[in-house]
Amino acid sequence: LMFPVWVALPLLTSGGTTTMGTASRECGPHGRGWVGPTVLLCIYGFCSMMRPSEPFLTDYLTGPYKNLTTKQVWTGRGEMRALKRLAVDCKECYSSVAVLFFCVWSAMGNCGYHQITGYVQLLWASKQAQYNFTEYNGGVEAVATLSGAAASIAVGHVSLDWSVWGELVLGVFTAMTAGVLYLMDLTNSIWICYGLFKTIYMELITICTFQIAQGLSRERYALVFGINSFVGMALQSLLTAIVVNTKSLKLTITSQFLVYASYFAAMVVMFLIRGVYTLLQSRLMELIPAEGQSERRTDLPQVSPLA
Repeated sequence: LMFPVWVALPLLTSGGTTTMGTASRECGPHGRGWVGPTVLLCIYGFCSMMRPSEPFLTDYLTGPYKNLTTKQVWTGRGEMRALKRLAVDCKECYSSVAVLFFCVWSAMGNCGYHQITGYVQLLWASKQAQYNFTEYNGGVEAVATLSGAAASIAVGHVSLDWSVWGELVLGVFTAMTAGVLYLMDLTNSIWICYGLFKTIYMELITICTFQIAQGLSRERYALVFGINSFVGMALQSLLTAIVVNTKSLKLTITSQFLVYASYFAAMVVMFLIRGVYTLLQSRLMELIPAEGQSERRTDLPQVSPLA
């Protein structure tokens, strides 16, 4: 509201551009300029006191489902309680290490995917101008999207314990993604590499989404996926400011894709280590009960034979 008020202030107090300015001049030298500010203050007071949603909002916040009193709503304690509840929910959601790693891949993968898809057309133009060939980039986008959708559907029918193998699968396929991006930077024809990149990403993001949703209650889906998207966009903004900004590193488009490939390679190291650790831990937990059961069986007293 304050923005249009300050914009309208010069018009209401100017000398010859508005009707109110004319009326103020007609009031004499002692009353010049009072009409505009008076009308402005009246409009501002009316709009500031007009709160059509408050009757409905108060009843909603103090209803049986919210457990808040009217005093708490009007003194701001309801907002503080909501912030505390939000902090507790975030702590509970990200306390699981398995869910945390899938969230990390979701945010980092989202960042890298949007960087690649956003600037791949510039790489296409650079390769086409350098080697004078046609890449059919529109058709490649369509085929890559269809293949990614098929991969996302197919991965849902794979019978695999994703809680054990999921992080290792992320590491292996992310390594393939990094290799594909290196090939896009080095080779002349990049359409096969780009199609593979998009297919692998859609497959992996499906695995991450499924594993995150499996470890959360339904009412926390929006919170976690919203935070993951926000972190991904923040990483993308930081990566754009460092790599794409012409005033920072001044990299060519091919050098930028080399940086993106290194970005995915760093993800490979993290998730391969975590995947191997999870797999070894799972195998160790399977061996410990088996050893304990065999020891219990050997400790049984021997029964003497019948005479």
